[in-house]
Amino acid sequence: MNKSILFIAFLICAFANAQKPIFTTAKVKAATVYFNAAEISQTANAVIPAGTSEIVIKNVASYLNESSVQIGAPANVTVLSVQFTNNYISEFEIDYKSPAIKRVSDSITIVQKEIQKVNNAINSENKTMQLLDKNQQISGANSGLNVAELMKMVDYYKNKQIEIANNINTLTDKQKKLNETLQKLNNKLEVDTSKEEKTSSGKLIVQVMNTIAGPVPLEISYLTQSASWVPFYDLRTESVNAPINMMYKAQVVQNTGIDWKKVKLTLSSGYPNQNNQAPILSSWFLRNNVNYGYNQRAVANQVQSTAYGAMREKKSADAPAPVMAESSISDFTTVTENQLNIAFDIDIPYDILSNGKVHSVSLKEIKLPATYKYYAVPRLENEAFLLAEIADYSKYNLLQGEANIIFEGMYVGKTFIQPNQTSDTLNLSMGRDKKVSIKREKVADKSGTKFLSAKKEQTFTYDITVRNNKKENVALLLKDQYPLTTNKEIEVELLQSDSAKVNPETGILTWQLQLKPNETKKIRISYRVKYPKDQVLNL
Repeated sequence: MNKSILFIAFLICAFANAQKPIFTTAKVKAATVYFNAAEISQTANAVIPAGTSEIVIKNVASYLNESSVQIGAPANVTVLSVQFTNNYISEFEIDYKSPAIKRVSDSITIVQKEIQKVNNAINSENKTMQLLDKNQQISGANSGLNVAELMKMVDYYKNKQIEIANNINTLTDKQKKLNETLQKLNNKLEVDTSKEEKTSSGKLIVQVMNTIAGPVPLEISYLTQSASWVPFYDLRTESVNAPINMMYKAQVVQNTGIDWKKVKLTLSSGYPNQNNQAPILSSWFLRNNVNYGYNQRAVANQVQSTAYGAMREKKSADAPAPVMAESSISDFTTVTENQLNIAFDIDIPYDILSNGKVHSVSLKEIKLPATYKYYAVPRLENEAFLLAEIADYSKYNLLQGEANIIFEGMYVGKTFIQPNQTSDTLNLSMGRDKKVSIKREKVADKSGTKFLSAKKEQTFTYDITVRNNKKENVALLLKDQYPLTTNKEIEVELLQSDSAKVNPETGILTWQLQLKPNETKKIRISYRVKYPKDQVLNL
C-alpha cells in the first residue's frame, strides 16, 4: 500500500516536472526614467492551471537589476521564485502561430502553388511555339507541296500560333493576379508584425503556485541602467526689456532592447543606484606642503568660479519651473517635489524606441521675469557678456542642464545654468555682445622693477577702456583683481583702484558702470609687490 502511494506520488511529481512552461509576452505600460537608470512597469496575462507552474515572461529589458524585480499577482497566486536570463532554452517547442497568422500562411502556400502551376503552363506554351517555328522552317526548306497543301499548312500554323499566344496571354493575366494576391497576403503578415513592439532576448522565469485555475494578470517592475535623461532648455528673448521664454525639455535615451510604445512617462532627478551610505568623518592631520610664491592661475580660477559665475560654463543651461502659458505643453505635465528629488509626470503618451538615440520630450513652457545687465572680466576675456538675472529662482525647481540661446530671433549659442548656488539671484549668460568694446592694456611708463637691499619691488599698472557702441544705455558690471599673499616675506599694496569696490579677502575689484550711447570710460588699476630677490613669483 505504501509502495503504491509512493509510486503514485512519484508519477504526479514526474508529471508536474514535465509540465510545459507557460509563455507570455510583457507589454510596457509606464517608465520612470532617472538620471542614470529607469524603472520599467510592464503587464502580462497568462492562463495558469492549479498547482505549481513555470511562467516564462518574454520581452523584458535585455539587462536589468535582478534584485529589483517585483512581480504583482492576485491573492490566489503565490510567487515562489524569479530568475532573469538572456539565454533561455526550453526542451518544449514553443508555438508562436496564432490562428489568424496560420490562416494567412496557409493561403500564401496555396497561392504559391498556383503560381508555380501557371509558370509551368506558360513555359510549356512557349516551348510549343518554338517547336512550331522550327518545324515551319524545316517544312519550308523541303517543300514539295502544291499550292493547296501549302495553304492548308499556312492556315494550320497561323491558327496554332494564335491559339498558343492567346493561351499565354490568359496565363500571364492569371499569373499577374496571383502575384497581386500573394503580395497582399505578404503585406498583411508584414503589417501584423509591424504592430508588435520590438522584443528583446531578456526573459523572466517565474515559479508560481496557483490555487484557482484560470487567467491571471501580472504586474512586473524592475530597474535597468540602459536608460537615462538630462534636462535641456531653449531660452528665447526679443530684447533686454522682455522676459525670457523658456522651453523646459528632456533628452531621453534608452537601449533596453524593448521599444516603449505609448507609455506613461515620468522623469525624475533621482539616482536610484547611488551610494546611500552617510559619510563618516575621520581625523584630519596637517602635513607640510610648501608653497613657493603667488599662483596667478589659482587666483584667476577663483575669480572664474566666484565672480565670473555662470559664464565660465558656456556650453550649458539651467531651467526654471512654471509660469505657464494657456493651452501649452505645461498643461500635460505635473511637477512633484520631495526632499530628495523632483519628478515630472507627463500625461501625454510617448514612443521611445530602443535605439540609443536622443529623444526630445517637452515638459514645460515658462515665462521668466528677468533683469538684464552686462558683465565683463577683461583680465580673462576682453568681451562683454549679457546676463539675465532671475530673482527668487529657488521656487522654480531648477535642474542643472544645457540650453540654447535665441536672442532677437537669432541663435547665439549655448549656455549652462547651475542652480546649486547660495546666492539669491541666478545669472543666466545670454551670450557675448560685440557692441560693447573692452580693452585691458599694461601702462609701460607706470610699471617697472626696482631692486632694494634684499628685496625686489615690482609695480603693475593697467588701463581698462570700455566703450558703448549701442544706441541705448548699458549697465556694466566690471571686475578685475590684484594678487593676495599669505607669505609674510611677500608684500602686496593696492596703489590705485579708481573708486572700485574692493574686497580685500579675495582681491577682487568691482565697478558698476553706466554707459550712455557712444560713451567711453577709462579705469586705471595699479598695485606694487615686494618679495625676496631669491624667489620667483608667477606675476
